[in-house]
Amino acid sequence: MKKVLFLCSRNKLRSPTAEAVFSNVQGWEVYSAGISNDAEVHVSVEDIEWADFIFVMEKAHKKKLSSKFALAIKNQKIISLNIPDDYEYMDAKLIKILQSKVPGFVD
Repeated sequence: MKKVLFLCSRNKLRSPTAEAVFSNVQGWEVYSAGISNDAEVHVSVEDIEWADFIFVMEKAHKKKLSSKFALAIKNQKIISLNIPDDYEYMDAKLIKILQSKVPGFVD
């Protein structure tokens, strides 16, 4: 089972969309969380240690993750998808972008 963690700022639009899109992929266990203090679901050290693959939506998320969880991410590969905060939850364009980018890293 491949454990995939999706992170964005507030866990409202992009990362929950990614979790929904990939939640039914056989052989994948997926979860999403937010990095900001006002996130719906906050990322934890346990989330980071659980994940085999960590995807962030923007490079700024990677920097924030590094500053908050430096020790926990030491041996983790963080992949930035470079998806700006321009999409609503389950936006068809966002889904298409996610489906074109993410599987290549996991499979």
